[in-house]
Amino acid sequence: MSPGTSSERGTRESPFHDQARVYVQAGRGGGGSLSFRREKYIPKGGPDGGDGGDGGDVVLVADPGLRDLSNFRSRHEFKAGSGRPGLGSNKHGADGDPVELRLPIGTQVLDEGGQLVADLASVGARAVVARGGRGGRGNRHFATPVRRTPRFAEVGESGEGGWLELRLKLVVDAALAGLPNAGKSSLLRRISNAKPKVADYPFTTLAPVMGTVDGPDGRQLTVVDVPGLIEGASEGHGLGHEFLAHLERAQLLIHVIDGSETGPLERFRLIDAELAAYGAGLDERPQIVVLNKVDLGAAAPFELSDERIVRVIALSCATGEGVDELMRALFQLCPPRLESEKDELEAQGLVDFLVYRPRSRRRHPFRIYRTDRGFRVVGEVPEEEELAEALAQAGARSDSVIEIVGKDKKR
Repeated sequence: MSPGTSSERGTRESPFHDQARVYVQAGRGGGGSLSFRREKYIPKGGPDGGDGGDGGDVVLVADPGLRDLSNFRSRHEFKAGSGRPGLGSNKHGADGDPVELRLPIGTQVLDEGGQLVADLASVGARAVVARGGRGGRGNRHFATPVRRTPRFAEVGESGEGGWLELRLKLVVDAALAGLPNAGKSSLLRRISNAKPKVADYPFTTLAPVMGTVDGPDGRQLTVVDVPGLIEGASEGHGLGHEFLAHLERAQLLIHVIDGSETGPLERFRLIDAELAAYGAGLDERPQIVVLNKVDLGAAAPFELSDERIVRVIALSCATGEGVDELMRALFQLCPPRLESEKDELEAQGLVDFLVYRPRSRRRHPFRIYRTDRGFRVVGEVPEEEELAEALAQAGARSDSVIEIVGKDKKR
């Protein structure tokens, strides 16, 4: 049986799902009540119809315990509860139950037009993607000195709904890139807690694998390994560029080359060309060049003047030679994510990206924008408590800079 057949490879890991399409529907608001007060000694009491409850929202939450989007393989529709109708005696109907969809950190949400709606890039990030309909007002709201017995009440509004595209882009500090069988999986096993499959044939790794690297000071880094690239991947050869989206958020690329073979510069340029063909700035990212497998022979010299190459390290995953040097370099070259957040946002074009659009049931005309310094509130600013809630849903922290802009000022 030839190398790489299913019996030699054994049982493959479960498929990695980094895309999904779901339909979300917020709940409809309950109708207002058409009712009049009727008691034994008050035969002609006034209107006392209560308001209907608001429909439930559809909320997305970033959950660090989730690995991918496999939860959405079999279920594609999610509907929140409708508000209950109002009752007599001014009784308000109950609000509909919301629906909360938990997604892995790094999930981007796009609407049917392909516009980015939310980017759940941090633990606990939340986004309301469909607002429940507002409950209708009971007839008591429509009583006037002239019209004392209004015989009508509002119908609850429909909730928002539509198809959403979910795309996962892992949030990592560093990412491994290189040709198949260069030793990326072995390196990830050496430096992190990940246990990817390792074998002496190409394309052992069929899906992204993420590991955590522990530093001497208690700090941790996340590193991802994706299936190896081959020449022509941009044209669909090999596994193509299917998983390169998971390198886009990495601060640093670890370019792994088999140092026991000749021509390391040619193999570096081959992968570099595929990164450039993919785009998203991957060919501009700082890189550590790792010459692996030096235990099999002295590594060929790697001499290339390129400002992107911040370190060249020869090592052996088999013996551990040079691994400590690589780990020190990782913690030196990957600043804490909070410090690099501004640069990351600028690189992704998200400095002024609208991360949350509070379409309030009471229609307060304001929006919240994320900026390079924090958050910007534009429009008619609501009361302090409501503003604080909206900012919290947008991802603002206690130390975030909040800029208030009047509705008549330029955005």
